[in-house]
Amino acid sequence: MGGKPFVHIFDYAVEGALVQGADAEHMEEIASYELERMRDMDAYIDIRATTNISMWHNVSDEAQKRYRQYYWGPIHLAERCNHTKWSVLRYPNDAMAQLAGVSTEEYEDFYFRACLVDYDKMGRAMQPLQDLMARTDKVRIVAPGTDISFSIKGIPSFGMHGNRNIPDGEIYTSPVKNSVNGHITYNVPSPYDGFLFRDVYLEFKDGKIVKATSNNTDYMNEILDIDEGARYIGEFAFGVNPEINHPIGDILFDEKIAGSFHLTPGNSYDNASNGNHSAVHWDLIQIQTPEYGGGEIWFDDVLIRKDGLFVLDELKCLNPENLLSKEE
Repeated sequence: MGGKPFVHIFDYAVEGALVQGADAEHMEEIASYELERMRDMDAYIDIRATTNISMWHNVSDEAQKRYRQYYWGPIHLAERCNHTKWSVLRYPNDAMAQLAGVSTEEYEDFYFRACLVDYDKMGRAMQPLQDLMARTDKVRIVAPGTDISFSIKGIPSFGMHGNRNIPDGEIYTSPVKNSVNGHITYNVPSPYDGFLFRDVYLEFKDGKIVKATSNNTDYMNEILDIDEGARYIGEFAFGVNPEINHPIGDILFDEKIAGSFHLTPGNSYDNASNGNHSAVHWDLIQIQTPEYGGGEIWFDDVLIRKDGLFVLDELKCLNPENLLSKEE
């Protein structure tokens, strides 16, 4: 016998109006009901088909802050991601193709290539990097507008290869919370709460974001001020999906770009926790392939990836040509 579905249809326009009109007490009441339902289910499958990434552009900053604090944070970041069997995927449509700048037919071809990579092979290829991360203390990342360092010592890493998000393809951990120092420039536009952020630049001192600028600096800092944890990093991850090589305006895909990494302000996952908790989890992405300016990642003063390609022999199996090869 298969599972028994309990279906919930989420309409962004209707939910946006609700979020705009709900005060904190109302939002907490809604969240309390939804949280119990999440806990009561054996599994959660989220199929999203965005028609307009700016649908919530007219929802006030304060309303979106309440939504993050009282609804999204407790239900999805705290409960679903850490305590529920779940999978999140997209359903390709015209709007997503338009956002990617291609025809719907081209987008569908790309979508299925990205979603249907050989995840078993990818999982095996991830293990050497996970083993290396387990032995690593200091990470340093250098790229145009970027020179940042932090420790990952003692924090587990996990390879995601078709067991959560679809498409998948990342290896993640968390930096030691107070170890992040330096600056970083993200070169991938990032949609968040109805706005497309570009040219995001962050400066860190002892783990905390002390300066943040973008094409909407005021709004960005409002997001980072939602709670104390939003100004600390909750995730560091490598993107390795060989079929994704450029941004399409959807973080679920963009964070898996081969040759990329993301350094995420906000909440850390319980299984790779650095003790940081927040209603924010914002996967900001930098691509390091030559066409995006290149870059280097160093582990304990050893170069492991240059211009988006792994250079250590034991890690080359993660490079796109090897993941796509029919040979082991």
